[in-house]
Amino acid sequence: MQTLLPEGWAPPIGYSNGIAVDAGRIIFVAGQVGWDAQQRFQSEQLAPQFEQALLNVLAVLAQAGARAEHICRMTVYCCDKPAYLAARRELGAIWRRRMGRHYPAMSMIFVSDLLDSPGKIELEATAVVPAPK
Repeated sequence: MQTLLPEGWAPPIGYSNGIAVDAGRIIFVAGQVGWDAQQRFQSEQLAPQFEQALLNVLAVLAQAGARAEHICRMTVYCCDKPAYLAARRELGAIWRRRMGRHYPAMSMIFVSDLLDSPGKIELEATAVVPAPK
């Protein structure tokens, strides 16, 4: 996996502009919200929901034999921009605890609502497990 940073560009903070991956096993993870395995929200707060959604993404990846460092792309949908901006430091700490210093290509999209209430944030991911050499 190669992180792409065009010459002369300032490095992004908390994501990569692009990722190049050699052919391998591709895993597409559907949008994961911050509920537990029984589809129950344990919190209505953004940060705990973010952490649970991230754990859910990682659980789906693990089922396919993939890990956090295999994530190439992630799209984040959030319904509360002010709450997201206020929680950035806490969200960053959660990210580093669960993902380390791996930053895939990412998009952050603010939406009016999510299907699953009281969901505040949803994560969708694409991962590539490198082909055996």
